[in-house]
Amino acid sequence: MINKPVSKPSNLSFITGILFWCTLVVVSCVYLTIPLITLFADVFKVSSSQAAWAGSAFSLAFAGGGLFFGVLSDRFGRKKMMLAGLLLLTVITPLIGSVSSFYWLVGLRALQGLAASMFPPSVLAYAMEMFPIKRRVTIIGFISTAFLMATIVGQIYSSYIVLYMSWSYAFYILFVVYFISTILITFIPKDKTQQSNGSFFSAFLRIGYIFKKKSLPLCYVISVTLFISLVGFFTTLGSYLTSPLFGLSHQDILWVRAVGIIGMIVSPFCGRLVAKFGVKTVLSCGLVLAAIGLGMLGLWANLIFLVTMSVVFITGIAMALPSLISLIGQIAGEIRAIAVSFHMFMVFIGATLGPILSIYLINHGGHVLSFEVSAGLLCLSIIVPFFTRLEEPSRSYSTSSQNEINKN
Repeated sequence: MINKPVSKPSNLSFITGILFWCTLVVVSCVYLTIPLITLFADVFKVSSSQAAWAGSAFSLAFAGGGLFFGVLSDRFGRKKMMLAGLLLLTVITPLIGSVSSFYWLVGLRALQGLAASMFPPSVLAYAMEMFPIKRRVTIIGFISTAFLMATIVGQIYSSYIVLYMSWSYAFYILFVVYFISTILITFIPKDKTQQSNGSFFSAFLRIGYIFKKKSLPLCYVISVTLFISLVGFFTTLGSYLTSPLFGLSHQDILWVRAVGIIGMIVSPFCGRLVAKFGVKTVLSCGLVLAAIGLGMLGLWANLIFLVTMSVVFITGIAMALPSLISLIGQIAGEIRAIAVSFHMFMVFIGATLGPILSIYLINHGGHVLSFEVSAGLLCLSIIVPFFTRLEEPSRSYSTSSQNEINKN
């Protein structure tokens, strides 16, 4: 069944605001525990590497769950999946604040990551299906801005809470935030499921069609490299600014990172750029800008220059991410929900590899090498858009694919 796009401008703005807010508060939870690792190590009497599992458990569940629930949203609907995720977050989140065992903390964080993973692939698929074509890249830009802002907002939020309250209140306050967000999401229009026939497992058979779209797997190269460079940037930047060269405190570093929000402002306006120059051109320009900003970061040990180049880098990422999601949606056609879910899965593979690669490079060659290698990966990904082809979805392919799935 084909969803009927929302057409009224007032409704579009209202829905955009809700989707932006809900995406921001859900994805911020990924980065919530980064400033709390040392605190968890002291409170629960574990090593720092063990304490880091409070974040890793969430990320692993978030990455795997995103692919699983993205596929299921084809069958049960995008809004239902988003609502279910927010309801589960409302229940699970306050329980985390009440634990006295580190193993319960890690276990509940994993469940929280699984609940949160229902939202991102569903919200992106919802935006692609329920918004008019002319507004599609714009809403994806707003959602992408929420994704990027979450990397900073989540850390600032938890850091601020522990300055004045116990760490538990970071989760208690989020309970209220998720409760309100659950109510808000009920006001968006209901979408229709695209696949109501066949067995429960038939939706998962559609994953294979990702690799039958010749240009689609190439897009995932960019998905990985974007977040290797983004998370690697935050990891390297933190280490660089605490080094004797700058000697900044962790709180000062957080505010340096917060300046990067300036670069994220461009993301919602990518729709206009895409309309004028084309999705592949905007994607390529974003990758070039990000590579230049990241490549210049370590060349001059001046804080103002470093902050400026950080904004240039973030601006490039903010241009590239919504353009990439839009390109994936256009190439994928009728399997866009699964294609975007796989994009999210690859994004978090990149987010996992980013700090590992950066720490290795810092230890073996220094901060400048880490910046330059990440910039080099972005440079390599610039050639990918030139090998992607945009074509109209084949009706016969879509019909035969659906018939084949329904037989199973």
